[in-house]
Amino acid sequence: MPNNNKELILSAPLSGPVLTLANVPDAVFASGAMGDGIAIDPLNDTLYAPCDGEVIHVARTGHAVTLRADNGAELLLHLGLDTVELQGDGFSILVKEGARVSNGQALLRYDLDKVAQRCKSLVSLLIITNGEHFQARPITLKGVKVGEPLLHIVSKTPNETRDDELDIGIEVSGQIRIAHRGGLHARPAALVRQTAQGFKSRSQLHFGGRSASCDSVMGMMGLAINEQAEVHVSCRGSDAEAALRALLTTLSTALAEETHAQAPQAKTPDRTAEDGVLHGVCTAPGLVSGPLVRLDGIQLPEDAGGHDVEEQRQRLRHALAHVSRDIQQTLENAKARRHVDEQAIFSAHLALLEDPVLLDAAELAIDQGHAAPHAWSQSIDRQCQVLRQLGNALLAERANDLHDLRQRVLRVLLGEAWKFDVPAGAIVATRELTPSELLQLSAQGVSGVCMAEGGATSHVAILARGKGLPCLVALGETLLAQAPGQSVVLDADGGRLELTPSAERLVQVQQIHSQRAALRAQQQTLAHTPARTVDGIEIEVAANVASSVEAGEAFANGADGIGLLRTEFLFVDRHTAPDEEEQRHAYQAVLDAMGDRPVIIRTIDVGGDKQLDYLPLPAEANPVLGLRGIRLAQARPELLDQQLRALLQTRPLRRCRILLPMITEVSEWLHIRQRLDALAAELGLDERPQLGVMIEVPAAALLAEQLAEHADFLSIGTNDLSQYTLAMDRDHAGLAARVDALHPALLRLIAQTCVGAAKHGRWVGVCGALASDPLATPVLIGLGVRELSVSPPQVGEIKDRVRRLDAAQCRRISTDLLNLASAAAVRQACHQHWPLG
Repeated sequence: MPNNNKELILSAPLSGPVLTLANVPDAVFASGAMGDGIAIDPLNDTLYAPCDGEVIHVARTGHAVTLRADNGAELLLHLGLDTVELQGDGFSILVKEGARVSNGQALLRYDLDKVAQRCKSLVSLLIITNGEHFQARPITLKGVKVGEPLLHIVSKTPNETRDDELDIGIEVSGQIRIAHRGGLHARPAALVRQTAQGFKSRSQLHFGGRSASCDSVMGMMGLAINEQAEVHVSCRGSDAEAALRALLTTLSTALAEETHAQAPQAKTPDRTAEDGVLHGVCTAPGLVSGPLVRLDGIQLPEDAGGHDVEEQRQRLRHALAHVSRDIQQTLENAKARRHVDEQAIFSAHLALLEDPVLLDAAELAIDQGHAAPHAWSQSIDRQCQVLRQLGNALLAERANDLHDLRQRVLRVLLGEAWKFDVPAGAIVATRELTPSELLQLSAQGVSGVCMAEGGATSHVAILARGKGLPCLVALGETLLAQAPGQSVVLDADGGRLELTPSAERLVQVQQIHSQRAALRAQQQTLAHTPARTVDGIEIEVAANVASSVEAGEAFANGADGIGLLRTEFLFVDRHTAPDEEEQRHAYQAVLDAMGDRPVIIRTIDVGGDKQLDYLPLPAEANPVLGLRGIRLAQARPELLDQQLRALLQTRPLRRCRILLPMITEVSEWLHIRQRLDALAAELGLDERPQLGVMIEVPAAALLAEQLAEHADFLSIGTNDLSQYTLAMDRDHAGLAARVDALHPALLRLIAQTCVGAAKHGRWVGVCGALASDPLATPVLIGLGVRELSVSPPQVGEIKDRVRRLDAAQCRRISTDLLNLASAAAVRQACHQHWPLG
């Protein structure tokens, strides 16, 4: 509802609980680096337009849409966190760039279960990306349903400031316990600053008899607030109470993204005396060789004094603005690549660059007669010393971020080019690198990095892992005494820097490196060719999809067919069922996208925990054991009849295969077969599509032989089969990790299914998640599976895995695996017999 002053009410694009950005488990969104907005933890699986507008961007991977509202506000609607990693698997975009959409129009659909299991979180965002012109004011922080009022968008007035209201209102205060891992270091402090700047009130933290403004990251870090420490927060101004609530929430909500918590376990290096080898801590794995190149920091010239104060102030301001633009560009590039770690790190750097503690100290030094480079260097060095003396190892590592800013600003002040004279393929040796230095070295193509100091939780370590750049830290002063130019081997996996490798060792390392690169290239080039084992058994590698768009991706990735088309995407989040023509069109689009390859289409699998608005069903205490799949189709036969008629009208019908879910006995299958024959007769068809059974209930696996007597094929859904066999809900937070489809009991059911199918000459496929696990590929082949349906991006990898296996050997070993005692034992045996990589 826009009006003359560009106000706009946004409606909820999803149904579910509402969260402030500060409570979103992702530092980039929570810090406001992407813009202001709101979040919803969704309960439905369709994203709707929150207002009228134009689609200005659709994410390639289908997880996000950006709209331009009629008042000019640009709105990013982002489904889930880290969902870009799914590469579109589970998402169906319903609009195109440039399209005009209306309030409440469906924008994208997604497979709720599939995406929830594979992404970091389903929490979804509505962000104003041009927030410099607009302000977002939440209408509600309670649960919402699609279409209910959610956000009030107001355009900002020029030169908007909060200074004029600082003395208005009351002062309020509160206490809270710090939840952030490692205490209030750079990124949490930057988040607190971002939260405070969203209000007109002035806010302060008080701890240990000292205080710091929430506007200063350095000031807050200097308080040395540890994890679980209790701090006092005070706010004064017209919106003090709201500011206090927001700050208390921010301080008490741990960041799920705090990447140092996910750092690999630092291996304790073998420090047994070994000539020509330095031992360190691995922060990013890899094995590389190359010439050792020493990298030194900037050395300042002597300060002669006698400077013009205003001139030096201008020099510093110019340099700071220059570096700020550079960091902003780095941040934008990180956003474009969806690199969350880089975004969080450089958002914190921007906050530090504006920190009043650093700026005031530098300007004071200039006032005292120092040149701008020396004033800036002194200010940074003083704060680094403060952090290192706090007795907190994590805060001491954060001093490296300040050192990074020192180096960048000094390069501008001293006129040095922002580029290292380091050749591609070199292994860099230095005391300690900064994040921006590491990004520069990575862009220049260095092979690896070694540091005398540093730690496994540093930002440099995080970035090195993200870049796939082998990295060792804590190698000691001996590293800096090494002669440059010598050929070395960096074995980061083993925590070793080999200073005097033999010619044979160098050749070996190069061969390993070349083999890995060639394997990746081979997987890509051979993705469109059949996958046969070394003894000639062909395994069909198909793809699981939920739309024609995903089918197109599967075809491009070399899939031999569609092993599972989930048709639920057509039925959910709408007020009426799709008619026969809409269904036929959707199914035909998938067949067309796959060329001459077969497509297996599963009939509607809803009910129980997947409710339809137009199909009211009674609530069930245990929905996964209730009215769902084929049971629902029997209760409401008109739904299935309409779907079967649509499927029978696809062409060519020989490429369309129909899969029935949740079958537990032969009579269920026979009933649907008879119904399919009757509908085909009504349409005047002589040809019939193949009709298969989905084996996802233990009863179906145990009756596989009887089912195979009638069915054309069997397809095992290991996700449901696992939870039904193990009596563990795969969505249960405490049990999900134990729902492992390589459990011997599951393998016995798969084996029995294959044996039963073979007696009647039927083939067996696997369309559950187990098919996408390369470790399971030899086991499934050994048990008799002949089709694997995986996510589209994995087709080349699984085909390559198949080509390296001997089916006869797989058969002998897999039989023995059935007698093991646990899934862990099976996995260990698989690693031993068929190692990955």
